[in-house]
Amino acid sequence: MLKTHSLIEPQDLSVEEIEELFTLADDIKNRPGLYINACEGKLMGTLFYEPSTRTRLSFASAMNRLGGRVVGFSDPGSSSVTKGETVADTARMLSAYADIIVMRHPYEGAPKVASLYSDIPVINAGDGGHNHPTQTLTDLYTMHTVFGRTSDLTVAICGDLKFGRTVHSLIQAMSRYENVRFILISPEELRVPRYLRQFMKDNKVDFTEVEKIEDAIADCDVLYMTRIQRERFSDESEYERLKDFYVLDGEKMKLARENMIVMHPLPRVKEISREVDYDPRARYFRQARYGMFIRMALILKLLEVGYQPKQTRLTPTKYHCKNPRCICNLENEPQQMMEIAPNEYRCLYCDYTVHIEE
Repeated sequence: MLKTHSLIEPQDLSVEEIEELFTLADDIKNRPGLYINACEGKLMGTLFYEPSTRTRLSFASAMNRLGGRVVGFSDPGSSSVTKGETVADTARMLSAYADIIVMRHPYEGAPKVASLYSDIPVINAGDGGHNHPTQTLTDLYTMHTVFGRTSDLTVAICGDLKFGRTVHSLIQAMSRYENVRFILISPEELRVPRYLRQFMKDNKVDFTEVEKIEDAIADCDVLYMTRIQRERFSDESEYERLKDFYVLDGEKMKLARENMIVMHPLPRVKEISREVDYDPRARYFRQARYGMFIRMALILKLLEVGYQPKQTRLTPTKYHCKNPRCICNLENEPQQMMEIAPNEYRCLYCDYTVHIEE
């Protein structure tokens, strides 16, 4: 059984718990008939406040294959959100109907809020540009399946490293494994955020930053491509300038090792040429299938935790998060800033850091 009640960020799971999920996912993949009624009578509530194809269908397929059912919405315009209902109240309401909640939200920290008010497990299916822990489980499970390990790997991550929630989650999760090295490929404008760079330094994670794919592809075991995300830019002209900054094609693949693999959380736009699809090192579509198995394992493990009435709530602090994309600035949630260094505070919802001059 997992120790956590909900999965909001990668650190909610220990390395040992992740390995336990891998073992269960392997068994589900190899002996699917044993699990066809594992969730009979159980309901999954899906709250997708933001468009999704792969993640939403992956969760729905996972629950259906386990014999459970799915309720919820994929368009907030058809829900009581249009009437002003808060994330906290929606989570309370769905706790009365379902056994587990899966939430995607454009504001960072929204699934964290839901988990504070829900009596049933909550899974973060992506919150703005912050975290995407089940995509990280998918990524780790793909590496586990291909290499037989998630340690002793060099992972090059390319594209939008500033707003890419899959990137943030993957770095935080893999930093706990031995001999993992990151090569971060991005233009200056899309480098990893400050809090994540500090996280890597604090945890003595080996990383380098470069600007060209050609500077990294020969040295990596995994090339993790990401798209430049139009929906994260407030300035359309800035997106237009950067959208085609990276394109992985056949010529660049000639520089890579024979046993290197290419991964992508999908959807892709133009950052991977179609010709790469036919290279045996391209694993992104199989990666999507692995995601269904690992989500089936996660659902089963979290349902073992089950119903847990909440006893505590967060209380306000005197410092406020200045991130306009944080859920506490959209809804009337108590501001939570935790001191992490002298006069430096981090938001418990979105990880945004501020320096306070006393």
